[in-house]
Amino acid sequence: MGSTKYIFVTGGVVSSLGKGIVAASLGRLLRARGYKVSIQKFDPYINVDPGTMSPFQHGEVFVTDDGAETDLDLGHYERFIDTNLTRQNNVTAGRIYLDVISKERRGDYLGATVQTIPHITDEIKNRIQEASHQLSPDFLICEVGGTVGDIEGLPFLEAIRQFRYDVGFKNTCFIHVTLVPYLKASGEVKTKPSQHSVNTLRSIGIQPDILVCRTERPLGKSERLKLAQFTNVEPEAVIESIDMPVLYEVPLVLEKEGLARQVLDRLNIENTVPNLDTWKEMVQKVKQPHTHLKVALAGKYTGLSDAYLSVIEALKHAGATVGASVEIRWINSEDCVDDETSEALLNGVDAIVVPGGFGHRGIEGKINVIKYARTRQIPFLGLCLGMQVAVIEFARNVAQLTRANSVEFEPKADQPVVALMEDQKNLADKGGTMRLGQYPCHLVKNSKAAEAYNTEVVMERHRHRYEINNDYIEILTDAGLVFSGTSPDRHLMEIIELPGHPWFVACQFHPEFKSRPDNPHPLFKGLMKTAVELKQKDSTEAQTVSN
Repeated sequence: MGSTKYIFVTGGVVSSLGKGIVAASLGRLLRARGYKVSIQKFDPYINVDPGTMSPFQHGEVFVTDDGAETDLDLGHYERFIDTNLTRQNNVTAGRIYLDVISKERRGDYLGATVQTIPHITDEIKNRIQEASHQLSPDFLICEVGGTVGDIEGLPFLEAIRQFRYDVGFKNTCFIHVTLVPYLKASGEVKTKPSQHSVNTLRSIGIQPDILVCRTERPLGKSERLKLAQFTNVEPEAVIESIDMPVLYEVPLVLEKEGLARQVLDRLNIENTVPNLDTWKEMVQKVKQPHTHLKVALAGKYTGLSDAYLSVIEALKHAGATVGASVEIRWINSEDCVDDETSEALLNGVDAIVVPGGFGHRGIEGKINVIKYARTRQIPFLGLCLGMQVAVIEFARNVAQLTRANSVEFEPKADQPVVALMEDQKNLADKGGTMRLGQYPCHLVKNSKAAEAYNTEVVMERHRHRYEINNDYIEILTDAGLVFSGTSPDRHLMEIIELPGHPWFVACQFHPEFKSRPDNPHPLFKGLMKTAVELKQKDSTEAQTVSN
């Protein structure tokens, strides 16, 4: 197509409007037309990256192949456009300011007074250009986090305002996502918040080309015309984004609304017919399941579902593939204080997932949950910390290592079956210092893991400081635990499983980051496939008894 075209997505009225889903959906629609697309997220917070932020505040940290700890929206981007992103795709204000200050300390600015304009804005624009040059997309979609009017976001808005002049109007498109609320008392949808939001954006110097309106009720013709008139946007460019029960329907709705057509018209590019057949088939599978599965998610950040966003989506992907809808039963691991309580909380679930996390809080509860899954033959998948805790549970209750623990929870543990990685010792900084990104894993033949992947070597993304202590491998193996995946040098244990159990698999990496709605991750698919088979078996046996 030639040079990169730039699409900037901003938001107004309130946060959490779904700008990321709009950006990701547009990316899918452009990909469906055969274009190469990349998406970049600008986060206005001063943290260098979200790696040290609490999951309760920020949600999950999404890790890329190259080891960047990024915003969870990058997970949406990857799942929608089916493209592995890099550290180039997430830029924070903290990173921008850190780099500018580092340059000032080196004397790169030759004694100039360092200011927001031009130095901070130039650094932001450089990140856009670098992503364009290194990723070489036909379209680079840039989402600016936060809402119009936020103080911390102003440098980013000023930078994209300038960028339009730098590369030309014909190469840029501005999309503004706003809320059009419905007032139940008066039975009306209200356009005034969107009008004010656009006015604020225009006062900064940015006139949106397209308005995407988040709404729970359809917009009438009069509302669309009012929005167009008072925001200076063409009526055809007022796009309705109504709330949908299935997340992956959003691209299909926005295609009907003409979002991609409006973008292509604005950029003077031919609007070809998109190929969305595979996507539509996937959505139909999600909407028309043959069975229903209850999956327990036992973690300690259950107060915020976004803390486990990729895990939830990976479960849904795998469920749809095997014809099952997925109901998440949130289990706060701190509540699982003993076997009796755990049984009450887990009774009736079809599968159990213990996800990642940090710190000692809720660990004993996770051990009780895993014991329930192991002894009751419930399909189980452990992720990162979930694998480490599974090893502790097995060591204590099967291998007779009754004092087994992790040095993360008990630094002077008598039987440290989980130890700090050698290269993690004596580190002063916490941010960006874990074992991060993609590493190879060699699978043991004839194992459940090898059967699920149908290959011998896989590449998976990691985010951890602790590992299974090799001093205990022989004892655990003799007790029946199988280490079915290892690093190439066999020094790091990557996957464990239990023979004789329908599906008891845990991994040190984060498979949820590589799951796609139309291509679920093999380990999640194995979990859900087993759960469906067991449920069907139980149903058949129950029917036989009743007859």
